[in-house]
Amino acid sequence: MSAEILINVTPQESRVALLENGILQEIMVERSSNQGIVGNIYKGKVCRVLPGMEAAFIDIGQEKAAFLHASDLRFPAQDIFNGDTPEEEIVVPPITKLLHAGKQVLVQVIKEPLGTKGARLTMHVTIPSRYVVLMPDTDTIGVSSKIEDEDERERLKKIVSQFRESSHHEQQGEKPVDQNQADKFGYIVRTAAEGISAEAIMADMAFLNKLWEKVSNAPDDPTDTALIYYDLPLVQRALRDLVAEEIENIKVDSLATYTSLKQFSQTYIPELTDKIEHYTGERPIFDIHGVEDEIQKSLKRNVQLKSGGYLIIDQTEAMTTIDVNTGGFVGHRNLEETIFKTNLEAAQTIARQLRLRNLGGIIILDFIDMQEDSHKEQVLNALEKALESDHAKTSVTQLSSLGLVEMTRKRTRESLEHILCESCPTCEGRGYIKTATTVCYEIFREILRESRQFDARELLVLASQNVTDLLLDEESDSLAELQEFIGVPIRFQAESLYTQEQFDVVLL
Repeated sequence: MSAEILINVTPQESRVALLENGILQEIMVERSSNQGIVGNIYKGKVCRVLPGMEAAFIDIGQEKAAFLHASDLRFPAQDIFNGDTPEEEIVVPPITKLLHAGKQVLVQVIKEPLGTKGARLTMHVTIPSRYVVLMPDTDTIGVSSKIEDEDERERLKKIVSQFRESSHHEQQGEKPVDQNQADKFGYIVRTAAEGISAEAIMADMAFLNKLWEKVSNAPDDPTDTALIYYDLPLVQRALRDLVAEEIENIKVDSLATYTSLKQFSQTYIPELTDKIEHYTGERPIFDIHGVEDEIQKSLKRNVQLKSGGYLIIDQTEAMTTIDVNTGGFVGHRNLEETIFKTNLEAAQTIARQLRLRNLGGIIILDFIDMQEDSHKEQVLNALEKALESDHAKTSVTQLSSLGLVEMTRKRTRESLEHILCESCPTCEGRGYIKTATTVCYEIFREILRESRQFDARELLVLASQNVTDLLLDEESDSLAELQEFIGVPIRFQAESLYTQEQFDVVLL
């Protein structure tokens, strides 16, 4: 698989596109007016503790208070139990014993504010670098599950252990070692570390330890909240998190960004430095590779399949549903074979659309009903295989009794639709509007209501052109009856700025 990264930068926003075999797989957008906060570490202040929910709201200086659940709390057991209770007997105390209004806490953002919800926080801080992730609150050593070679996994674990041992020896003879010392830290070795030298990995770990020392020693100010660590900007973050071996080239259309990326890669990702190019073409870089067209398609509800079938993708606050339909695909053999082939193609397309649209949370897939168990198994296997290249963690269940596949995809940032779009002011996000006939009958009811409550010599109805035309044409008989019934003349005025659902009944 060949992959390339295209980077489009303007003063207002940065966009990073990941193409695999020439096909757009992911698009990431960050605007200068609304930069993401996932990964940022704050000194926050507890606003309110909710014992019934085992949660608290934390002020981190954002517009909305952030949410911290009890499962994301960190507490030193020795402070609560004075070191007398064996570790296996430790029980997490109620949240009211750990937090109170006004208390200052060190927290990290793990989910962006989504819709009406504030950011999601954790007190289990992690700081990533190119090859490892630092976990100051645990002594666990982990290796990315995408590194499958057992010998390589053991080599990487040994490198981390050796670094921790050397850190411990360096601290001998100095002040007593506490939980914040480097030999007690936990680390996760990332996929990018596969085949990398011990020196490079240890240098990464040393850098993270110094960074954590700076973060953990940030001055306390109980009267204020403060951002004490922020993650890299989108462009650098994308380079850090992608596996270098997969990338053939990186094209940047901004000279300033190209220069800074060169410097960044020379310091942290030297194997990528020679792959970074400055794009100087006259046509926009995204237009040349068809990225702009793919972005527009990804905002549509319908996704066409090559066979003639199609997907319907509906994104709601609770979940995303994806419905598979055969459409114009009739197949060549029989109905079961047609359905099977449509579902197989849909499985590949669904995996790509999830990445492209950055859909997360609960996702319900409604494949076309299949009769043969072997076909069901093959479709599920195809879906799981297609999801293997997804950087976000996914989990897929078996087909339910209703023929649905339930899955989850880790959501940390807003979906592409939420970044680029807003609810339609006409339908208010419903996706449909009342018919002109429905609005006519609502106007009739409002006229009756007004005429009974107030004495009016005349009524003026302001409505959209469509509704006004319908009232004076198809509904003219009903209107004449109503006018005779209330005994008050009714005038109509078409308003070009009114939507089909808007109207006003004015007393004259």
